[in-house]
Amino acid sequence: MSLIDKTILFVKQQLENAEGGHDWFHIERVYKNALLIAQEETCDLTVVKLGALLHDIADSKFHNGDETVGPKIARAFLESQNATEETIVHVINIIENISFKGGNFEKKFSSKELQIVQDADRLDAIGAIGIARCFNYGGFKNRALYNPAIAPKLNMSKEEYKNSDAPTLNHFYEKLLLLKDKMNTVTGRKIAEARHQYMENFLSQFYAEWEGEK
Repeated sequence: MSLIDKTILFVKQQLENAEGGHDWFHIERVYKNALLIAQEETCDLTVVKLGALLHDIADSKFHNGDETVGPKIARAFLESQNATEETIVHVINIIENISFKGGNFEKKFSSKELQIVQDADRLDAIGAIGIARCFNYGGFKNRALYNPAIAPKLNMSKEEYKNSDAPTLNHFYEKLLLLKDKMNTVTGRKIAEARHQYMENFLSQFYAEWEGEK
């Protein structure tokens, strides 16, 4: 069995009982997105595959905000598979720098592989699936769908973003609608355009129904 096949098996086991928006199927979609984007880029495909598969192995949202859990699990697994230290460090750098974190997070690492996996992950946060994941997580946290009296808060700090309990619809303005312009790759930007428009259409329909319009 190849390293990639073993990683897939490991991730499926680790995320067996994960929240619906951050489960194995999320990983699988990001993996497919990453492979699609990588076709148009010069990159280390093994690192892209491993980064995509392990990027959410222990999302800090589900570990009391602890951002060290994911990298530790990824390192332990890759070491057990005798991956090179260079590969391990690169994958961990992807895990540590992929997240949106309010949009004001200054990345301390950059590589083409990170750009590909980050775009792949962000594509799964927008469009039809992005909408579904957004409301799924809002329900998981028992948040209101929408409250006209609570305005979206832009330019939040990393800590404010992590601790926000605002209505789910606010998340569109605080993150989802911002992702189109943060894509790193040509392919990512192209796909993001259509998914972004889908979200705009959804919001128009949502507000119309909220106001009781025909």
